[in-house]
Amino acid sequence: MAAPPRPALLTFDVFGTVLDWRRGTLEALARAGTPLDATRFDEVIDRQGRIEQATPGTPYREVVARSLVEVAGAPPDAARAIGAAAGEWPLFPDSAPALRRLSARAPCGATTNSDVAHGEAVQRQLGFRLAHWWCAEAVGRYKPDPRVWEHAARDAGLAFGPAWWHVSAYADYDLEVARRLGLTTVLVVRPHHRPGAADLVVPDLAAVADRVERMA
Repeated sequence: MAAPPRPALLTFDVFGTVLDWRRGTLEALARAGTPLDATRFDEVIDRQGRIEQATPGTPYREVVARSLVEVAGAPPDAARAIGAAAGEWPLFPDSAPALRRLSARAPCGATTNSDVAHGEAVQRQLGFRLAHWWCAEAVGRYKPDPRVWEHAARDAGLAFGPAWWHVSAYADYDLEVARRLGLTTVLVVRPHHRPGAADLVVPDLAAVADRVERMA
């Protein structure tokens, strides 16, 4: 595509893009006494995706707990505690400063497969609130269901188009749908990302902020 226009809205995947999903999961499992080899993290993600699509009304904290019991053999009580605290997993170091910079240029929101409480915890870590926080618990659907983006469009009062940038480390369940809807897609090459087609490819969120600031 031609160079994307200056964004009127930026939306972000959270787990794996803003928050270090893999590190948070593996460290929590280690603290619970059921360590999981990092090479098996994809099994956790894929199990969560199957649970989400089979039972879209299941809270994410329960999705996490089930996946950790089934994949890692975590005790159910420990798995439930890990799921409830998922919003406290560590941010990538660039996330808070980059999102603050971007929020000064355009409204920023999250489209995230998580619960309301996770969003509160993530925003406490950021130290500020985003303009929008669209999570699976509130929407009643999990990505890649396009109704997540349709809900966001209605709430933000913005039509689908290239002035809406969607930023994610996951091209499979996230950017693929955003591209079909006509959004500008930005792939962030995090340590655990899933490659695929995107309009822009960047190493981190700071690079997104740099690009948007050059457009001002």
